[in-house]
Amino acid sequence: MFSVDQLVVYPAQGVGKVERIESRDIGGATTDFFIVRILSNNVTLMVPVRNALNVGLRPLCTEDQGRAIIESLKDRSDFTGYTGQNWNRRYREYSEKLKSGDLADVAYVLKELLLIGQNKELSFGERRLLEQATGLLTLELSLSLSKEQDEVKAVINELFADVIQPKIVE
Repeated sequence: MFSVDQLVVYPAQGVGKVERIESRDIGGATTDFFIVRILSNNVTLMVPVRNALNVGLRPLCTEDQGRAIIESLKDRSDFTGYTGQNWNRRYREYSEKLKSGDLADVAYVLKELLLIGQNKELSFGERRLLEQATGLLTLELSLSLSKEQDEVKAVINELFADVIQPKIVE
């Protein structure tokens, strides 16, 4: 499924590297674990091999998928607009999308928050979600597109130059 030194994505944590696969005795049963070190914060996770897909562990997106995500950021036709919806409800919805591990969901959260921020000041929680979405998205895209993370942030800033004043994504 996953191999040592492979880059993988763990939902809400981001890109990590499978450092090793090890067996541990847990409650009298031997269980194999992927030992994954998250690149952004150096946290180590133990993910049971047999449950890896269920928890959302997935391979890094491909270059083509990364390019498609960038294209999806350009399309604003799915933007529902700021409807005065309770920020707390949006926060829960966006948090769930970030936890899904789906890169398209992460891109959606980033785009929505940037566009909502055009019309109103984001709450503290929304700004934190924006930072989280930015970090998750730009690191994975930088690795899949073989670019520096700052280059990917610059592309996003350019895509949203009409709404980001000053630059939010840094």
